[in-house]
Amino acid sequence: MSHDAIVQAASDSDGGRPVFVLLLCFFLVMGVVQVVRPQLLWKANSRLQRGWVRNPEATEPTSKGYAMNRVVGVIFLGFVIWMLVQQF
Repeated sequence: MSHDAIVQAASDSDGGRPVFVLLLCFFLVMGVVQVVRPQLLWKANSRLQRGWVRNPEATEPTSKGYAMNRVVGVIFLGFVIWMLVQQF
């Protein structure tokens, strides 16, 4: 098998690309929420703590914790945008 045939076979899409792009768009929205309103993500996840933690409200991050969430969200957004650009 020639090198060109191997490259062609490796680059053929099996139809999974649109699903991957849709998943990346979902991650993009989650990253925007993490940067703009990280409190919404905490509220959504605090419900999952009810069986594990006595007082889930006591686990709310401080303002520094939310600031760190925003920093991580910006890094995450950069990574997701880079992956989306690589798809096209």
